[in-house]
This record gives sequence, C-alpha cells and structure tokens, in this order.
Amino acid sequence: MAPLSFRLRLFLAFSLLWLLFLVGALYLAGRSVERALRGHLEATLLEDAKRAAEAYRRGQTGALLTTGGIYLHLYAEDGEPLVLTQEAHRLPPEVLKEAGPIPKAIWRKGFAAAMVRTPLGLLALTQDTAPIDLAQRALRQALLEAFFLLFPLGMALVYLTARLTARPLEEAAREIARRNPERLDPVPLNLPKDEFGRMVEAVNSLLFALKEAKEKERAFLAEASHELRTPLTVLLGHLDRLSRNPQDPEALATARATAERMRRLVEDLLSLARGEAERTLNPHIVDLRALAEEAAREHGVAFQGEALEVLGDPDRLLQMLRNLIANAVRAAGKEGVWVRLRRDGEEALLEVEDRGPGIPEDFLPHLFERFARGPGGGTGLGLAIAQAIAKAHGGRITAESRPGRTLFRVHLPLLEEEV
Repeated sequence: MAPLSFRLRLFLAFSLLWLLFLVGALYLAGRSVERALRGHLEATLLEDAKRAAEAYRRGQTGALLTTGGIYLHLYAEDGEPLVLTQEAHRLPPEVLKEAGPIPKAIWRKGFAAAMVRTPLGLLALTQDTAPIDLAQRALRQALLEAFFLLFPLGMALVYLTARLTARPLEEAAREIARRNPERLDPVPLNLPKDEFGRMVEAVNSLLFALKEAKEKERAFLAEASHELRTPLTVLLGHLDRLSRNPQDPEALATARATAERMRRLVEDLLSLARGEAERTLNPHIVDLRALAEEAAREHGVAFQGEALEVLGDPDRLLQMLRNLIANAVRAAGKEGVWVRLRRDGEEALLEVEDRGPGIPEDFLPHLFERFARGPGGGTGLGLAIAQAIAKAHGGRITAESRPGRTLFRVHLPLLEEEV
C-alpha cells in the first residue's frame, strides 16, 4: 500500500477534527436547549406548588384553579386521590411518600410533577411534557439538517486549507527535485521563518555546502594534477637520460628524489581518502627530538630542542613534521624557518616558526580543513593531515600568524616516565 501524501494526511486530520467539533457542538447545543426547557418547566411547577400550598394554609382554596395545561391533584396521606383532574397524571403512593413541606419536582413518563405537603393533604401539580418532546424532536431535526449542511461546507474549507498549507512544501519539493550534482543553486522560495521556511533554509545551506565542497574538490584535483604532472615530467626526463647513460649518478639521485616526492603526495591523497591518518597507528616509544632533527635536516632548516619521548607512530609523526616544515619553507624559504622542541608541563611542545608574509586573518579558522588552500599554494592536504595525526596521538596543533611571523605549535602528551 502506497503511503498517503502530506496533503491527503493533512486533509484527513483536519476533516476528523472538523467532524468531532461539529458533532460535539451540535450535541452540546441540543443538550443545552433540553436542559433549559426542562428547567423552565420544573421551576414553573415548583413556584405554582409553593403558591398553592401557601393558599391552602390560608384557607384560600377557591384561588387554586389553574389554567395553561397545569393540573391540580390532591391526595390523602395514604395516597388515595381526593381530587384527580387528570387520570393519566396519577402518582403512586410510594412516590407521594417523598412529598414534604418544601415543593419537590419529579419526572414521570409523559409529564412532570411538583409535590408538596399541605394541611388538606398531599398536593401535586402536573403538566404534560409533550410540548418539550415536540420541541426536542424539532430541535434534533434542525440540528441534523445543520450537520448535513455544515459538514460538506466545512470539508470544502478543510480541503482548501490543506491545499494552501501544503502548497509551499510542494513547491519546495519540486524545486529540490530539480537539483542534481550539476545544479546546486539555492531553492528560490520566499517563506516566513516557520517550519517550512527553516526547512528550505537548511536545504539551501546544504546545497551551498555541497557546491562549495565540489568547487574545492575541483580546485584540489586541478592542483593535484599539476603537482603530479611536474614531477612526472622530471622523472620521465631523467629516466630517458639514464636510458642513454646508465652510469649517471646525478640523474639517478634526482629521479629517486622525484619519485619520493610523488610517493608522499600519493600517500597524502590516500590518507585523506581513507582516513588512515587517524586509524592506522603503530605505536612505539619515539624519540621526538630525533624525528624533528631528521625532518629539519631534510628541508635544510634550523633546529634546536631537548630530548623528549612520546608514545606514537614514528612514520606518522615524521609525516606530520614534514608537512608542517614544508608548509613553512614554502612560505618563507629555508633561511626563514626555525624548528624548536621543548617541554611544556606534561606535554612536548614542538614549534615551527617562519618569517613569511603571514596567513590572512579570515583564513585562519579554515587552516586545518581539508582542501583549504591558502595564498601560499599547496594541495590543501598537508595541514589537514598533520592535524589528524596530532589528534590521533592525543595532541593538537594550533596556529597564530601576523605579517612577518607565523607560528605552529604541536602539543603531544609525554610518556608517563617523562612527565
């Protein structure tokens, strides 16, 4: 069975509410009119019985003749009728026993009565309830006609309400359905800040994020292609040179260095794609100073620091250091970069400082995001992978920058015996 549409569910819900409201309102109206008629009749009988009893006490029996459909009955104490003006309204003795000095109303089939005890006997005033029954039947007929008139009218209004309510959602659904990987522009709907409006805003935010991610991916692929094309060209050239002169050590060293550069770039790409920087750790006791010296020596930058040990994966930590130092060298050159290592409480603090142009202030919050590429170029992977490696080791990387000075700080927990 196919699920019901939102508009149909809304229509059925409103229709049920309208039906319950209409039935409840008509029922309460009928009951209110019935109570009003019965209450008026009862009050009239009680008032007449009170006046009649008072007249009996004063001996004014001649004033007890009634008109307007009210019948007067007088009974002895044992319930025997003394005056019975309407045989159909005769009350049984067990009912008459309930009469007292204060008038009391009772309802019997076809009539209502008010009883009161007087010096002459038990007085009962009765009146037919046929007019009330007729009025109730007429009222029920009118209410039934009103129901058959109002219910379809209300259903039509409910349908229009459901249609108008669902229209913005249907328009939004049509617009969203038109979106695809090649069309990620925002949904052009002007809606108030209600549930539908917030939903469309959320979808537009998602479309904007997807579009931005796609643009970053396109830029990254272009940059990665460029980064791979250059060393491939160099590598092919040196391989061709080696094919002509196999004993050329310079060409062989350059080819190896170029191949290593390509290998690192491919490893960065794989680490980013698979999330290996966070998962594939092989922890050992690592001499952090030795790693930092090795990374600094590879890039020809200055280093100073004390001997500190951490628990971690030496290959991943070396990759993190290489990424940070390479980023600094690209910004300031070898002469403008310093690497320092020292203890900071229970942590090892590794600092990579450069005298480059600095990082724009608006770019700093996005510095460690994947595919984020600053003005210095690069693939947008190195810093993201470095941060992932630091977090995988229980640490973190922070950065501060101003024109002429940029400082990256790597915080890593020391071994317990080092603390």
